[in-house]
Amino acid sequence: MTVRFRLDTHLDGPPERAFALSLDIGAHERSLAGTGERAVDGVTTGRIGLGETVTFRARHLGVVWRLTSRITALEAPHRFVDEQVRGPFARFRHEHRFERAGSGTRMVDDVVVTAPFGPLGRLAELVVLDGYLRRLLSARNAALAAEATAAET
Repeated sequence: MTVRFRLDTHLDGPPERAFALSLDIGAHERSLAGTGERAVDGVTTGRIGLGETVTFRARHLGVVWRLTSRITALEAPHRFVDEQVRGPFARFRHEHRFERAGSGTRMVDDVVVTAPFGPLGRLAELVVLDGYLRRLLSARNAALAAEATAAET
């Protein structure tokens, strides 16, 4: 089994600003400060671009993890995709889309995650990963929305 979900978030300001904010390593770290998430290798400051990688180190579910992600698609300011190239999952793919919505932006996250370890991984997907990742990315999106609102005023 694979975890698949979509999140929709409204951000103040134009898609160009939301797109740039979502690619900003510092904004990512601020949005997940509760996990101690830090960029430790690859692009560690500023904006990440097509083909570039970043390795994040963070504490999730009481365990310190490292995940290296590469930007595999980038169509400014409408869409980008990051995919795990090294880390805890058998597969992790996160597509970010940005659409004008009135005076703001509709940010859509499509996430696909597959845990390792066969049947044991499938159990972890059902019991832990699905809910945890939805809550984590919802909190991240709320922090990005707050940052976008602060930039707008």
